[in-house]
Amino acid sequence: MERLFELYASPAAIMEKIVFFTCAYSPADKVSGGGGLKEEGEDIEVVEITLEQAAAMVANGKIVDAKTLVLVQYLRDRMQAASRS
Repeated sequence: MERLFELYASPAAIMEKIVFFTCAYSPADKVSGGGGLKEEGEDIEVVEITLEQAAAMVANGKIVDAKTLVLVQYLRDRMQAASRS
């Protein structure tokens, strides 16, 4: 795993800090179809898309979550910088 960055969701209102990570994985690493604790009412669905698909979803308004938008933009910038090197 690689730690990317951290940010406060809304520093003037709450002290929630979000830490963003990335890692490589393969289909062999998958142990189930989703996740979450049933006793806590969690039902996590795993959705795999490419970075370009995520960027298109940001552009067309399908992704409106701020933390996801920030991560997609960060990763696109990082990939573009790596391709220029």
